[in-house]
Amino acid sequence: MPHAASSADAEPASGTPPRAVATVRSGYELLNDPLLNKGTAFTEAEREEFDLHGLLPPHVTSLDWQVTRRLDAFRGLGGDLQKYIFLRGLQDSNETLFYALLTRNIEEMMPIVYTPTVGLGCQQFSHIFRKPRGLFLSLPLQDRIAGILGHARFDGIETIVVSDGERILGLGDQGAGGMGIPIGKLSLYTACAGLHPATTLPVLLDVGTDNKDHLDDPLYIGWRHERVRGQAYDDLVDTFAQAVRARWPHVLLHWEDFALRNANRLLARYRERLCSYNDDIQGTAAVAVATLLAAVSVTGEELARQRIAVLGAGSAGTGICALLLRAMIAAGLSEAEARGRFYLVDRDGLLIEGMADLQPFQAPFAQARERIAGWKNLQSPPRIGLADVIANAHPTVLIGTSGQPHAFTAPMVRAMAARVRRPIIFPLSNPTQRSEASPQDLDAWTEGRAIIGTGSPFPPLRRDGREIRVDQTNNAYVYPGIGLGVIAVKARRISDAMFLAAARGLAELAPARHDPAANLLPPLVALRKISFHVAVAVAAQAVAEGLADPLSDDEVAAAVRAKMWQPVYATYRRLRRTGAQ
Repeated sequence: MPHAASSADAEPASGTPPRAVATVRSGYELLNDPLLNKGTAFTEAEREEFDLHGLLPPHVTSLDWQVTRRLDAFRGLGGDLQKYIFLRGLQDSNETLFYALLTRNIEEMMPIVYTPTVGLGCQQFSHIFRKPRGLFLSLPLQDRIAGILGHARFDGIETIVVSDGERILGLGDQGAGGMGIPIGKLSLYTACAGLHPATTLPVLLDVGTDNKDHLDDPLYIGWRHERVRGQAYDDLVDTFAQAVRARWPHVLLHWEDFALRNANRLLARYRERLCSYNDDIQGTAAVAVATLLAAVSVTGEELARQRIAVLGAGSAGTGICALLLRAMIAAGLSEAEARGRFYLVDRDGLLIEGMADLQPFQAPFAQARERIAGWKNLQSPPRIGLADVIANAHPTVLIGTSGQPHAFTAPMVRAMAARVRRPIIFPLSNPTQRSEASPQDLDAWTEGRAIIGTGSPFPPLRRDGREIRVDQTNNAYVYPGIGLGVIAVKARRISDAMFLAAARGLAELAPARHDPAANLLPPLVALRKISFHVAVAVAAQAVAEGLADPLSDDEVAAAVRAKMWQPVYATYRRLRRTGAQ
């Protein structure tokens, strides 16, 4: 009995145009498969062979004209949520067209597909839900997880993005609505790095929600239960992780938007058992370090001389510091010297050795008490706030990962700029309304001297009568390339050195390295080129560390290129069902 081609059979993940695809699907069954559907681009011969005559308008068009039609429709819509719903609908009906549209208009559409609009999409997920995508693994299904993952439809999976929906951007607990994040992340894995969409799987671990608005909403699609914590939560995650490991020995597992209490400990527990990483911690760190390396090349002050102040000592802030620490040590500092250059401020003030409730991942960055004993003019002793750090430590770099809007005030920024010729200031919190400061304010408060990177998209700055693009330290600059490199060489795990390789790979492409007046990051339109460059750096590092099979540099590049699918239509050949089929 011939094999009935599923969506996963639709096209090989290849950097070359696809050849013929063989499938038993025909008629509406073919049109309703988003990975096989070509809509009006089915040729006359294909319409004849697959019983499509009469089901489609008579005119045969091309992918290019379909993209033009969908772009016109997209731009004719009003609000960003409408555009988000439109693109999600297109993704669920014709993935090749969706990715062709997205890759050709990535700068315009990334803020819709991902931050900041995806946050609104998560909040409204139950109200705009139309068609299932990915897996919702609720706690009542715990005993069935292995069986669910074991279905033949998932045979080709190579990348999983999983969330439990508890810390969606800066919006908090969105329960089952958090599925918008894995869907969005994987869309960018494909658009930016070329991972074939049939090899990707979004997963939402539904352990309930403490969001009363959702629980009281009759349209809420998730498990109606208060969020489960403790051992029951850990057991569900472990059941999932073990099932993933047994099902896919070489899968990349990407943890996303887990709350602080879980993000670091889950990463520590599973990073040696699975090829996995946490993008909020490690991906954010890689792009922030890359942007900082580019900024340092503009200031002319070497990395080892920087003094780093960070507002927000959660998983993102400490993740950035951990990778920066590694880079500083590589630049020649001792570990003790490097640690002394970090000043992390959280809700209880500057992290200090011996402070109550200091988390294990925060402890390495706690300042020794003797180093701050001489600090003067503290505003609210014994708590040491960000303003105190700026006044006494004189940081050269200020990073925000607090989720606290307007936390970088004019007096703070002006005090920093009074002692630093080119202050480096990165308000990285998402979404836009949670940013610690706007680029326009930072530019004004520093008389145009600040080197700025943001976590969310902002309008261009105007300097000397011209517009200057604001560098968005978007994780999409690195995580698609990291995933592509890992998958291409089947890395057994992801090391810290691989993230530093990703950061350095991105920094090598910084326009500012050749022109100090240029941007720190390349334009988003170059994301495919960027992802390839990052992927090669990551894959080569994996080979160098013995985390992947030995390959030459040329073989690494070829392996990466072979995994980069292009959104173009294949030609189809029909298989005939026989017997019980």
